[in-house]
Amino acid sequence: MSRILVVEDEVVIRTALKKLLEHNQYQVDTGESVGDACDRFDLNEFDLVITDLRLPGAPGTELIHRAGSVPVLIMTSYASLRSAVDSMKLGAVDYIAKPFDHDEMLATIRQILARHPMPAQSADTGAGEEQDGIAEGDPSRIMVGQCEAMQKVFRLIRKVAPTDTTVLIMGESGTGKELAAQALHLLNARASYPIISVNCAAIPETLIESELFGHEKGAFTGAASARTGLIEAADGGTLFLDEIGELPPEAQARLLRVLQEGEIRRVGSTQSRKVDVRMVAATHRNLRAMTRTGEFREDLYYRLNVMQVRLPPLRDRSEDILELAKRFLHTMGNKLGKSDFSLSPEAMRLIETYRWPGNVRELENAIERAVIMCDGDLITPELLDLDQEDGVHIPAGLINSDEPEVAESEEELPNDLSLEDYFQHFVLENQDRMSETELAQKLGISRKSLWERRQRLGIPRKKISQS
Repeated sequence: MSRILVVEDEVVIRTALKKLLEHNQYQVDTGESVGDACDRFDLNEFDLVITDLRLPGAPGTELIHRAGSVPVLIMTSYASLRSAVDSMKLGAVDYIAKPFDHDEMLATIRQILARHPMPAQSADTGAGEEQDGIAEGDPSRIMVGQCEAMQKVFRLIRKVAPTDTTVLIMGESGTGKELAAQALHLLNARASYPIISVNCAAIPETLIESELFGHEKGAFTGAASARTGLIEAADGGTLFLDEIGELPPEAQARLLRVLQEGEIRRVGSTQSRKVDVRMVAATHRNLRAMTRTGEFREDLYYRLNVMQVRLPPLRDRSEDILELAKRFLHTMGNKLGKSDFSLSPEAMRLIETYRWPGNVRELENAIERAVIMCDGDLITPELLDLDQEDGVHIPAGLINSDEPEVAESEEELPNDLSLEDYFQHFVLENQDRMSETELAQKLGISRKSLWERRQRLGIPRKKISQS
């Protein structure tokens, strides 16, 4: 069992992180400052130190030197992202930005421990590999997915990960694009180097070039010293650019040079620097369509889209939904010190039929909310508190219905029809005989939601002929 030291001055974060790690079979000790940790523990006895960057007294980076060969993971708020890059220059193994979700933290820890295995683990199982022969970074260890669509994703990741090919991960928000990127990194020879994750949508447009490429002293107002960019910090490892579709045009041109020439030029510098970076990008937007409108460079799109991994939305993963829900239920229950929560039959039916526009992230949030609000141990549909405006259901009245206004072909629909396909089929089959209000009532949604889904799916309203 790996032993981890968590150094964090905020009690709530420290306690929550300790419970999360202990639930995932790690032995955890905690400290509230550098001095407290060093006074109470021998840092060399740990397999990993996780520390906040800003602590009372000495900064968390002080532990990098005191921990010797023990890897140190730095936690930092986004406002301190530049300091995190500096921390890696001082020897930190990686950094993780607050707020982080549990899966992100656990995946980062697994990645670090795979690169820095315990001596016994190295002798018995080999670095980065479990006794069952499945690599630590295998996507099946990081992501849940028994359905054929996810198994296809896993096979593709295993095939492309060992190469240095640029990968574009496509998928709706909340489908697990960052987890897929981590799997691509862990199964590559670059796993001993960091993976730097950047959310392009979260960085102000005025700072994006400086953050990615770095800058020289005096390059712009406020540039009091030279800074290393995130691409340079990822040298030797993997750069994961999430929400790549939000990258402004100037940064797109600079990124294209990195892909073409393998070099960067800091803002304000006349000298280029060579970098060896494996590029993985992700987006929920249609980049191909954006190239037609001029929002995204066509040459950059083709450079990024060498190999594409497309993650299916949760509504198309019927075999996985309940397994994911039960896993989240178990995790959230353990966080609250209760492990006997269960889903009522009605709640399971709701989870299986809800559309999940926010995908896995929305499911996790719904389960967490239900666990917090539950007074007993049974999760009911009311506790899930799902927004019926966002999630299309297949109403019971539409299945095997004898009502004359519904098209007879409705009974002949295939059983594996997705909810999006169902919506489109139902509207096209019945819009000639039903008003918008009637369509919305039959689908169990508002007229506004019906209109929005028509726009998204490209289903125009039937024109009423003038007599």
